[in-house]
This record gives sequence, structure tokens and C-alpha cells, in this order.
Amino acid sequence: MHAIAMHGAPKMPPGFPAMPYVNPDAPKGGRLTLGVSGTFDTVNPLVVRGLPVPNIRGYVIEGLMARGYDEPFTLYGLLAETVETDDERSFVTFNLNPRARFSDGKPVTPDDVIFSWQLLRDRGRPNHRTYYSKVARAEIVGPRSVRFDLSGNADRELPLILGLMPVLPKHATDPERFEETTFTPLVSSGPYIIKSVDPGRNATFVRNPDYWGADLPINRGLWNFDEIRFEFYRDESALFEAFKKGLYDLRVENDVNRWQTGYDTPAYRAGRYVKETFRNGTPVGMNGFAFNTRRPVFADVRVREALASLFDFEWVNKSFFYGLQKRTASYFEGSDLSSVGRPADARERAWLAQFPGAVRDDILEGRYAPSESDGSGRDRAVLKRALELLSDAGYALDGTVLRHRETHEPLSFEILVTTRDHERIALAYARDLKRAGITATIRTVDAVQFDRRRLTYDYDMVPYRWDQSLSPGNEQSFYWGSASADVEGTRNYMGARSEAIDAMIAQLLVARERDVFESAVRALDRVLISGFYVVPLFHLPEQWVARWSHVEHPKQTPLFGFLPEAWWRKPGT
Repeated sequence: MHAIAMHGAPKMPPGFPAMPYVNPDAPKGGRLTLGVSGTFDTVNPLVVRGLPVPNIRGYVIEGLMARGYDEPFTLYGLLAETVETDDERSFVTFNLNPRARFSDGKPVTPDDVIFSWQLLRDRGRPNHRTYYSKVARAEIVGPRSVRFDLSGNADRELPLILGLMPVLPKHATDPERFEETTFTPLVSSGPYIIKSVDPGRNATFVRNPDYWGADLPINRGLWNFDEIRFEFYRDESALFEAFKKGLYDLRVENDVNRWQTGYDTPAYRAGRYVKETFRNGTPVGMNGFAFNTRRPVFADVRVREALASLFDFEWVNKSFFYGLQKRTASYFEGSDLSSVGRPADARERAWLAQFPGAVRDDILEGRYAPSESDGSGRDRAVLKRALELLSDAGYALDGTVLRHRETHEPLSFEILVTTRDHERIALAYARDLKRAGITATIRTVDAVQFDRRRLTYDYDMVPYRWDQSLSPGNEQSFYWGSASADVEGTRNYMGARSEAIDAMIAQLLVARERDVFESAVRALDRVLISGFYVVPLFHLPEQWVARWSHVEHPKQTPLFGFLPEAWWRKPGT
């Protein structure tokens, strides 16, 4: 096959001319300068040690196959011209393109593929070690072919994970020194090579004029700049000021206040740089304050629902964010995987029927939405509903303090934060809770202590954002599977233990067609929402990008959002 999809068939047929989200006739030339906050101390992104220069993967180091950015998870031929597998995905064979070359001119061979697999399995980053160790055996099965035996492994994603595997030259890579930080560029096969490095300050890539894959369909319209330069700045403030001075060409903005007021300069008013928004179809994930259900105070789902309803998003959005944020409702918000606003289909209902009570009727029918206030900060209707839920859970007001009727213990807890932004939101939330007689103490700690306490579940409530892709898989068990609830270091920060969650994760892992997969993910979403494991916060509804006008981009934005690899420099600038 010319391509492989996680579910269903690839969108683009064999022999396609170019991806629909590129300009195949984009002009080549010029320099793109990008700004980066922080520093770097290595040019090897494939190991744990060090902070690497960004974008080396893809720009400099290639994989066997490359993503199609208009599909959830589909790979097209790159170093591997074709791919073979069976219906069970018990093996995968990659057949190398005979034209594939490293930057030193030597051909990419099956030996290099097996060498890279072994190297990254034994010395690479933890994700490489985990996935590549699932391979039972790798062998050369032809002059250009490598076969990976995946028997005994039920992970249907593994052929695609191996397809993304970076390939390094055996003749130019020293395994014994591979894990060290280095400023010596790796010999690689990608469209760019590293021209120069000024440690901690800047790094420059130049387009390889002899790049072997320039005319491949997957690459047509990409890699248009002759040079890409990364300039590093000590902090976000310096980075922003540098953009306004024209010291780099484009930036992604996530700060509402900056987006609303910070860009109004003479250069902006003259049209020398512009602000643009891009829509994408990828999940924004769940951003929220996680209840630690390991703590008795949060054991009752009615308490969690009541506490979540008291967060006055409308007031926060108006007071802090110019009304530009959007409330997060789904764990797969902003994508077709979200269950919010969609009634459950027949498959979902059949699966969920095995777990009575796991999903509320309004969530099953697509009628659920987080509580909505009048934005005054004093909405009596929201408060009344929350107090009713808390009364059902055994609580009652004793003057201005909410206490449990039997134990007389006040309802109180601590919110652990480490950033000023989270502290500000937590303080606003504590004010909302106080109106219900609930005391929330805000504890601000340094980043090291915050991470230590979060990883050991030593908190009552903690902010976190669970990022998601369009192809969620095994990581869902790490996020909220029962087996991860008491294992330190997982992302099951809420301590979820649910047979229904585990079963829906199992369904999505075995799905082969996209529609079945989407049903399984939506069913999982419904169970998670019904558990009220978090106080949902908010997200930006679009990607915000500012660019100087000499940098241009295609008209069509892919499913994954804006793609700088497809941009180009306006001729004559």
C-alpha cells in the first residue's frame, strides 16, 4: 500500500499529485525566522538528556512514513515507498524508496532501519523504548524491505507508530555516545540540514539542494524556505517584544490580553504584520481542576457535580478574558469525537447498557452542558441548584458554613497551583464556593514541589490539561484506566476507577472502522462526563497567529490547523 490509516482507508489515492492543503506551486527561497522562549543545549531530539532545538524531527530527521494532516491518523510513503500488513496487523513490512539518501549522499538501507529500531528501543526516549520493545522480531526480507513481527501484541496502532520511526545512518551514528548532548548535527535524510548552532542563542537550518524526496507527493508544496532560523529569547515578554520589532516572522498567541491589546502598534496599523485565526478539527482536550476522588471529601459524585456547577465561567470570561474563551464541556472538545450535543448512537447504547447508571440520561441524549450563569458573579439559580445537590449528598448550611449533617464536618479542601494564571482562576473559584458556605484554600508552590505532589497524588484538587489527538489509543488507560488509579506517575489525577471507562477504552482499542471507533470514543466521553471528575475550565476556540506580511500561506487549512511547513516567503521581500 502507498499509505496506511489507523481506521478505514487513506483519503488520498495512489499517485495523488499533492495534498489539498498545500500550494504545489509555492515559490521557493528566502528565510523564515522563528522565535523561541528559553534555551537549548543539544541537537539530538531522540534522547532524554538535554533541551533540543525544535523541529529537528521532520525538518532534518525523517521517518519511514509521514502524516497526512487532513486525516485523523494516516501515514503516506516517505523513506518507505510502500507498506504491507495483514488484517490482524500481526506484522508490518516497509519497502524503502530506492531514491532515499542521507545528507552525505549514501543510500538509506534496511540495515539502517533495523539499526535505528534497535538504537531507539535501547537508548531512545521512553516512548520509543516502550513502543519499539513491543516488536517480537525485525528482519531484512529483501534488498529494500524490512519486516517487523508484531505477533502476540494486540496494539493495532503499532504499525503506524513504527511508520513514524526516525531513521538514522548506521555508518555515521555512534551508539555509545548517542545519549549524550551534542552540538554536532546527526547525519540525516530530511529536507533540511543544520547549518550552524550558536549554543543557547540561535540555530539555522538550510534546505538541502540535493534532498532526495523533494518531488514526492507528500512533500510537494512543503519545505519552501531556503533557510529557517530559530532565535531564542530569555522569557515570553522579550519574545513578544522581538516579534513586534520584526526580529522574527510569525508567532502563535495564547494570551487573550496580548491578542486583544498588545499588537496595536504602528507596524500593525500599517499592515506590515497581521493577526489571523485558524480553525482546526483536533480536540482541544480537557482543561480543568481535577478532583482527587481518592480523598473522602470528593467520593460522592453529587458533591463533585455541585462543586463543578459553582464555577462561574461567564463571570471569569467577561472579567479576565474579554469574553473570548469558550467553556470546555467534553474530554474531546472541538472535534467529531466529542459526545456533547450528540445523542448516543445504537452502538454506544448497546455498550453502555452493560453498565447501568454509568451515564446520565441527559448526557446519553446529548442534552448536557456545563452550568451557565448570568455572569454577575451572584447567580442565585446556580447556587440554589448546587445546594440542592449538596443537600442530597448529606450537607446543610449551618449559618454561613456548609457542614455534613452526620459528622458536622465543614466542606473544605485545598487547591494546589503553581502559576499566577491558575492562582487567579482558583481565587475566583474560591469566591464562588464561599457563597455556598464552602472553604477552598489556595496553596501556591514552586514548580518542583507542584510536580512532585501531583505525581504522587498528594493534593485535594489540582489544575491539569489532558491533551488529546484524533486517534486516542493506549494512553487513555494511562489517563483514566482503573489500573492506573493507584500507580504513581500516571495522568489519572482524579483517581478514576470505573468498569465502564475500562470497557469503553477496550472498545476503542479494537475498533477497525472509523465510525465504530468514533462511537467508542464518544461512549468513553459520556462516562467521563457523567463522573464529574473535573471542574471544566475553558479553551480558545481558534488558533491565533500573528505574521509579518512577507510570509504567506495556502488558502486551505488542514484538519490539524495551520502548517508552517507549507508557508513561503513572498517573492521580492
